[in-house]
Amino acid sequence: MTIDITSYKDIWVYAEQRDGKLTPVVVELLGEGRKLADVKGIKLNAILLGDNVEHLVDELYSYGAETVYLAEDKRLKNYNTDGYTKVIVDAVNEFKPEIMLIGATHIGRDLAPRIASRLNTGLTADCTKLEIDEEDGKIKQTRPAFGGNIMATIICPDNRPQMSTVRPGVMDKAIKDDSKKGELVKVQVDLKDSDIRTVIKEIVKSKKALVSLTDAKVIVTGGRGLGTPDGFELIKQLADKLGGVVGASRAAVDAGWIDHSHQVGQTGTTVKPDLYIACGVSGAIQHLAGMSDAGIIVAINKNPDAPIFKIADYGIVGDLYDVIPQIIEEIDKIEE
Repeated sequence: MTIDITSYKDIWVYAEQRDGKLTPVVVELLGEGRKLADVKGIKLNAILLGDNVEHLVDELYSYGAETVYLAEDKRLKNYNTDGYTKVIVDAVNEFKPEIMLIGATHIGRDLAPRIASRLNTGLTADCTKLEIDEEDGKIKQTRPAFGGNIMATIICPDNRPQMSTVRPGVMDKAIKDDSKKGELVKVQVDLKDSDIRTVIKEIVKSKKALVSLTDAKVIVTGGRGLGTPDGFELIKQLADKLGGVVGASRAAVDAGWIDHSHQVGQTGTTVKPDLYIACGVSGAIQHLAGMSDAGIIVAINKNPDAPIFKIADYGIVGDLYDVIPQIIEEIDKIEE
């Protein structure tokens, strides 16, 4: 089926909300979408689904959305694949966005491929870089491939919209400006109970407080070099002193030393803190793909040839069990 791609215009950001609050990745998508829209000279818009979520519209304006497409229905109160897919696909067919950006969250990774399949268009998942081709105006979507060993740049030349999911923590956040206003378009929701094949009986939230790596300004990460799960007690001491959170390499998580919510890297969380301290982390390429954009990177490792030193701004060759206590001692002196 051939489509007239010239009839598609503007950028849409899927404004994922949970319990009536925007997820942090939405602010990143609006920040990146603004850059792309300015290069192409088109509008940056958002599509918001839920039940009684109109109060989020002004917040989306403040982060740069020029038009917000709002779809409200009681069947959209909680995320469900069938309902959200149908509503968004219907809206795309009606309003025809050229580019659609979705956060690579648990919900986004479920929703995006279903939308792309229904629209018979392409989808590039887990993008770490987006840019507009100066020659033809198409979006170039870059993501890790082959286990992170290469970076692949992908285009969608013949179908629309061009769709990308973007890892949280990768893009710069939009700057909030409460004076910004925009246009509200209320989307007609054509949704029946029979369109949704699953029924949510109960929502059970984990009582375990999971770490928020994406928003952390300081992350202290422990790797296999800790030698024992008890080593994370020392990592936490340093993180607490710096007002940061604890991260972990995949090797440490796979060893069962710490929960997966702490994992940094391609198969964990991509992070962009102001300060990243890697302790006993060798620096496998999958880990580097998830933290190399940090503001300042400090590496502590006994092996002077560890790959982590190649991207570190500061490197300390030594036993982390000797080095970290000395760092904590110096911090205590400053605090006194």
